[in-house]
Amino acid sequence: MASGLGRVSIIIRCCNEEHHIGRLLEGIGQQTVSGVEVIVVDSGSTDATLAIASRYPVKIISINREDFSFGYALNVGCSAATGDLLVLASAHVYPLHRDWLERLLAPFANEKVALVYGRQVGNELANFAENQVLRKWFPEKSDSNQDHPFCNNANAAVRRSLWERFPYDETLTGLEDLAWARQAMGAGYRIAYEAQAEVVHVHNERPQLLLNRYRREAIALKRIFPEERFGLLDFIHRLSQNVVSDLFHAARQGVLWQSLPGIMVFRCMQFWGTYRGFAQHGAVTRQLRQKFYYPNELATAGPRTIESETVRHRIDYGALPDREDD
Repeated sequence: MASGLGRVSIIIRCCNEEHHIGRLLEGIGQQTVSGVEVIVVDSGSTDATLAIASRYPVKIISINREDFSFGYALNVGCSAATGDLLVLASAHVYPLHRDWLERLLAPFANEKVALVYGRQVGNELANFAENQVLRKWFPEKSDSNQDHPFCNNANAAVRRSLWERFPYDETLTGLEDLAWARQAMGAGYRIAYEAQAEVVHVHNERPQLLLNRYRREAIALKRIFPEERFGLLDFIHRLSQNVVSDLFHAARQGVLWQSLPGIMVFRCMQFWGTYRGFAQHGAVTRQLRQKFYYPNELATAGPRTIESETVRHRIDYGALPDREDD
């Protein structure tokens, strides 16, 4: 038994994550919660991802690219897992502290908690605007019973018994986590946010990848909340509002000029992608899904150095092979 709350399985979705997955697996191995089952669901990696993963005690499951959706990959991993609690992690996150899992799982002591998600931070080389998004979405204060279904499967955990009742929607182009949380809340369960279960989420996406991400998430949001609207005036308003806010905070932090180009690109792609997603009509074709999930150019990340408090036991990633530090 890996924890006092039952067996624990970690499901990691990945595709071409050679620069990141070793760091995550190394961090998992250093957690205070031991005896954890790790399942890697790979959707067609062509780099060294699987070779790196195979160095660790993990179970690797391969799925076809043509079959991929976020919900499908999660359902495959959850089906293969034996844990009572299912931890869901993106391959390009890594924990900062050895008690990450312990803190992520602690809220399940309340039997009404269906899902717990943890804090995400960017590194100091990440886009300034994206770091602003992460600060807004993942505040420093925990919430044991939030009144909305927002969550994020890059750093989350669910009860297996509830996943069996509510499998992830395999047809959504994104936001399968939000749809699941909404369903669980509708059945009378709680969603908890644990700020101390902190990971670094590495995003260094090129503009086209950013646009794809927000476009597919907008398509999903429109399906989950059909009453939502996002027109051209919303695009103009949200873009100008967020750019002004980013520039203000960048100026206060003394990083305005070096952050300015990245802010403009990120916010334009974010809200233009959202606008295009809401403007999408008809079914999402297989070709469009392929564009969303497997763009021609895959994002890579730079060195991952972040500023954080050192009160808790931090994980030392300095000994990882060079490929993980590219």
